[in-house]
Amino acid sequence: MIEILISIFVLIGGFFSLLGSIGILRLKDVYGRIHAATKSATLGVVATITGTFLYFLIIDGEFSGNILLTILFVFMTAPVAAHIISRSAHRTGIKLWEQSTVDELVDTYPEKERQLHQQAEKTERS
Repeated sequence: MIEILISIFVLIGGFFSLLGSIGILRLKDVYGRIHAATKSATLGVVATITGTFLYFLIIDGEFSGNILLTILFVFMTAPVAAHIISRSAHRTGIKLWEQSTVDELVDTYPEKERQLHQQAEKTERS
């Protein structure tokens, strides 16, 4: 019975990893792709590692603190890294997909920085 539970965790991890890969291929802009990659890493990897933890704990009878620390590490770092990457992409002027409806970061940067970005865009176009 417990093998079925462990298998379910591993299958859920594989399913989320597959969905993340499809999302990276199908989504139109860098922000959507970052979102897909982060969800894949967070949910897929954590589910797979949870299955691994349960296997070693219940089947082998060994408690592995390293696996728990890995789950905690992935849960904490993947969303933060995605946030930093997407914020950096926005600051460097990477455009949203044309059909994106809301840009919540448009008013977060000072006017001087926005002017520098506009000048850089004009220079790139000419």
